[in-house]
Amino acid sequence: MISTVVYADGQAIAYEDLAAARTAVGTTWVHVTDATPDEVETVSSAFDLHSLAIEDIKNDVRANVQEFNAYTFVLVKSASLTPGDTTFDKEVKTTPLGLFIGPDWVVTLSTGTVPSVQRVMDAVGRGDERLLHRGPDFTAYRVIDVIVDAYFDLLDEIETDIEQIEEEVTISTDIETLERINDVRRDLLSFRKQVWPAREAIGVLARGDPKQIQPQTEKYFRDVYDHLIQIVDLTETYRDLVAGARDIYLNTVSQSTNEVMKVLTVVATIFIPLTFVVGIYGMNFADSPYNMPELGWAFGYPAVMIGMVIVVAVLLAHFRQRGYL
Repeated sequence: MISTVVYADGQAIAYEDLAAARTAVGTTWVHVTDATPDEVETVSSAFDLHSLAIEDIKNDVRANVQEFNAYTFVLVKSASLTPGDTTFDKEVKTTPLGLFIGPDWVVTLSTGTVPSVQRVMDAVGRGDERLLHRGPDFTAYRVIDVIVDAYFDLLDEIETDIEQIEEEVTISTDIETLERINDVRRDLLSFRKQVWPAREAIGVLARGDPKQIQPQTEKYFRDVYDHLIQIVDLTETYRDLVAGARDIYLNTVSQSTNEVMKVLTVVATIFIPLTFVVGIYGMNFADSPYNMPELGWAFGYPAVMIGMVIVVAVLLAHFRQRGYL
């Protein structure tokens, strides 16, 4: 779907004809969402967009900035957490957005849906003074700024998951807890791969290298750049927290295993002397010249049983004193 608006002198006017909007006085903004091949071709022809830039949007390459003769191309990505196959599983879904910044026009093109862009366009329709009296580079800044702000929302969701995991790892050794840890680690890794290139790309705009970026707009891109630095730092911090939670989980599992092995060792140790006694008295030597006299004793059986109970009691007292029980 193609949406076109031209704004100047504090007024925004919607256009249906791209050619008329292209030549209109003011800043022309063309937004293409869920772009079809025909729509991409129409906008590309109207603004002479390079095919390589269009391919970058379609192929979902890393964020970058490219300068052409008549415009600057910026590729950024919106990111959100979407439900996965299981209840707690989430995946980082990214949607590439291409921004073509010309001298008096800006084109935002995406093959998917980017709600952040629509929010800025709605602000134009409501008559946002900061947008209506600035050029296309400021419009591009506002779009990128809203996308980057959404990164904080994504990290807030991940932070909530990490807090829940930190509570679980100390009391639970369920395999689901480990799966949640691995899911969050994978989400952070995927998100990090998106943020690092975005920081480099916005850094180019913050320095004012492209000629389409006006000096008075550089400070706004520097603000976005600072936000991306903060996001990168938060991402690294959360990765450390998840790694720590994973270590705690593994230590908890190891401790649980040690407790089980300790109980089994105590039980085996108790039965070793009992097995020895029973083994001796299980030998049938009653008719041999070396017979055991206890076999003919009337109180032999009760004496052996009492002796075995005493052995067990002594071992249990010893193990309790040593803290094994």
